[in-house]
Order: sequence, then structure tokens, then C-alpha cells
Amino acid sequence: MANLPDKDKLVRNFSRCLNWEDKYLYVIELGAQLPALDEAERQAGNLISGCQSQVWIVMRTDEQGCVEFHGDSDAAIVKGLLAVVFILYHQMTPQQITELDVRPFFAGLALSQHLTPSRSQGLEAMIRAIRIKAAQLA
Repeated sequence: MANLPDKDKLVRNFSRCLNWEDKYLYVIELGAQLPALDEAERQAGNLISGCQSQVWIVMRTDEQGCVEFHGDSDAAIVKGLLAVVFILYHQMTPQQITELDVRPFFAGLALSQHLTPSRSQGLEAMIRAIRIKAAQLA
């Protein structure tokens, strides 16, 4: 997460994009900044069902009880969406993750209206899986 912007900077950067193509390229750029996922973590238990692309999400808590995220996807835009989701949940506890309503955040980015239906469903599947895993970590 060291290379990724925080939530406020992400929103500012999105607002500076002149059109959806710029936002799309920015999302892809964010995904490219995610650290590589270990092959050992590319296992069925970390694979997210409901995504058209392959998506792996690994979650564990740190010493302060906050959730650390690692993940990858075989599709550049989906990997970028994964980075956006990780930014949203950065430095949150499992309980905070399960209680957060993510809709206002994504509405503020105006992402949903520009995603294909299958990508929107995949984004929802990622968020649902993260909330379930966070509840298990709590």
C-alpha cells in the first residue's frame, strides 16, 4: 500500500481526470502499483467467485488489528479496481470493514456508471468477499 494514494488523494486524482478514458487509465495505473502476489497465495481459498476475471484476495490483521490486503487479477482494469477497493479499506479493522457502506465512496468516484455490467458485478463480488472475510477475522 506504500505506493498507493490514500482515499482523499484518490478522490482528488479522480476529479482531475478530464474524462472516463483518463479515469480508466488511472485505475489501470493503480493496479500496476500493487505488489506481486506470491504463487502460494494463488489458491482456491483466496479466489473470488462471481468475477469474470480471476481475482485473488488475501487478508490478515496486523499488530494493531487492522486488515492488510494483498491481491491480484489476470485483468488490468480489475486489478486496478482491486487497488481502489484496497485503498478504501486501508487501515480499517475487520469490524469497520463490515460496517462501512461503500456506495457513497464509489458514487463519488463515478465508477459504477462507467463499468460494464460484468465488471460492476465483479466489483460487488470483491466487496462482498472482503466483508465476509473481515467478519471471519473479527
